[in-house]
Amino acid sequence: MPSSPEPQEKTLPPPWDRIFSLATRTFVWGLLLSILYLLRPFLLLIFLTFVFAYIQAHGVEGLQHRIKNRPLRVTLVALVFLGTLLATGFTLFPLVREQAVTFWQNRIKYADDADREINKTLQEYPSFYKSLQERAQAFETMREKKQEPNPGTDPAKQNGHDAEPRSVDEQLHPVHNLLKNFENDIGSNAVAFGQSVLGYLSSFLLSLLFSFLIVLDLPKLSRSIEGLSNTKIGFIYDEVSDNLAGFGRVLGRALEAQLFIAICNTILTAIGIWMMGLQNLPVLSAIVFFCSFIPVAGTFISSTPICLLALTADGVGAMLLAIVLICVIHAIETYVLNPQIYGHHMHMNPVLVLIVLTIGGKLFGVWGLLLGIPIVNYFFRHAIRRPGERLVET
Repeated sequence: MPSSPEPQEKTLPPPWDRIFSLATRTFVWGLLLSILYLLRPFLLLIFLTFVFAYIQAHGVEGLQHRIKNRPLRVTLVALVFLGTLLATGFTLFPLVREQAVTFWQNRIKYADDADREINKTLQEYPSFYKSLQERAQAFETMREKKQEPNPGTDPAKQNGHDAEPRSVDEQLHPVHNLLKNFENDIGSNAVAFGQSVLGYLSSFLLSLLFSFLIVLDLPKLSRSIEGLSNTKIGFIYDEVSDNLAGFGRVLGRALEAQLFIAICNTILTAIGIWMMGLQNLPVLSAIVFFCSFIPVAGTFISSTPICLLALTADGVGAMLLAIVLICVIHAIETYVLNPQIYGHHMHMNPVLVLIVLTIGGKLFGVWGLLLGIPIVNYFFRHAIRRPGERLVET
């Protein structure tokens, strides 16, 4: 009995076939971007989950020739990863807390010492110093006008006694005022600050859990997702799957490049700390290493304990020297390490890397610094090329 002929797919005549294909692709990518827009409050959770899953998946693949049981490999890698994070946290937290408490208890003295050094330095330039004094006095006058006393109250007899004439302070107090404003901001936004900290902590913990579950069940998840190609929404899978997989590989390579940058940054900072004679070199180096993965904010977070130690050990002069050291290392990282390492690892021109980092940081802040290089690399090496001409990330 002859077999019945297989049904042929219906095709539209030109040019409607191309119009329909373009409309389908526009719909798919519009839907994907709309989903990402709706999930924007969870971008940190999604990104951390990808990072932790990428690290653990590489560890699982590396143990494949030693341990055949995959669930056992996943469990061992997850335990080592979690143990490393916990050991680092329990080692660094007491030391950082001790330095923070010491700084907070002596913050007024440190601020006054810093202001005295600043005034001493600026007084060597009388015209510039006088201009700053006039600006500071004008700002203080404006601030006092905003805090006028209640109507019907004699300003000279407030608080039950005659007010003494206010003496004009010719010294500048930039650090003291900055510290005072910081205390006021923390006090007025304590609830929002606490909620922000809890949000970051919950995203971190959930990403650890999700990454472990994803890596543990990765083969089944892959088969389930691949099965979507035979469903009614197969056109979405066919359009998106290869592109998302390619972007994931590019983002993974960007993380590897950032690892090399973090190592170089840590080595340079450790050399500077050793030359300054500061204590707790391993702890400070570990803080610098982990904070190197945090764009912009990581520099300030890792610099804080270094400056505090320099301030408590040798005074304001050592703190200023530490700030200069950090600025020099940050400049080397920004203008030398980032373009060269990203350019070599991502196969991009160093000048283009520097341009992308600058524009991405200005337009999109932290996310522009994190994802700018992977997105541009993926766009030029994968998205705009025909399927047979796409460059494979190895």
